[in-house]
Amino acid sequence: MYRVDFGNMTEEQVPYENIEVTDKYIIRKFFHNTNSEELLWHRDRENRLIEHISGKNWRFQYDNELPIPIEPNHFIDIPSGCWHRIHCGSDDLIIKINFLES
Repeated sequence: MYRVDFGNMTEEQVPYENIEVTDKYIIRKFFHNTNSEELLWHRDRENRLIEHISGKNWRFQYDNELPIPIEPNHFIDIPSGCWHRIHCGSDDLIIKINFLES
């Protein structure tokens, strides 16, 4: 089963709220009023596929690449160990983080 990993932060310090957590996915909410300095560069231990549920003007960025929009009907593949971050949008962002087989 997937274990939620907050890195060096406690659950109270992360700039998001996990709405639903299963062994196959997480539904996660990011708040539009989050300070951009809180949206840190990081990498994950497993392969993930990000699916947009709601939120406007949010962007995703891989290391050494320009940000791309997070929008409906657009999936973002994140290989394990790949550095990435998100950039705030104009309202709250809700995404589904699907865990992929290695």
